[in-house]
Amino acid sequence: MTHVVSESCIRCKYTDCVDVCPVDCFREGPNMLVIDPDECIDCAVCIPECPVNAIYAEEDLPANQIAFIKLNAELSLADGWKSITKRKPALPDADEWKDVTDKVGELVR
Repeated sequence: MTHVVSESCIRCKYTDCVDVCPVDCFREGPNMLVIDPDECIDCAVCIPECPVNAIYAEEDLPANQIAFIKLNAELSLADGWKSITKRKPALPDADEWKDVTDKVGELVR
C-alpha cells in the first residue's frame, strides 16, 4: 500500500510533509502536492506533519477521496510535477483555503 495526498492539499500546498519523507516521494504541482506510489515506502511519518490532514494511508482514505489514488499516481508522472525535497512556504492564500471542501475543480494540473 501507499499513502495518498487528498483534496485538502489543493490551494494550500503546505510542505511540512516533505521534510520528513525518507525517500523523497512527494511531487510538486502548481497548487498541490502528490505522492509517487512507486516511491512511497508506507512509513507514515508524513501523516502527522500535514496541517490540513490531507495525507492518508490508501486503505484509510475516505470514500469521497478514492479518486485521489489514481490522481496521485497520474500526476506524480506528469510533466512539470517535479520531486520536492525541501520545505517551502505554503501558497500565499493557503489559510483561506485550508478548511474549504470540494476543491477538486481548483486543481491546476
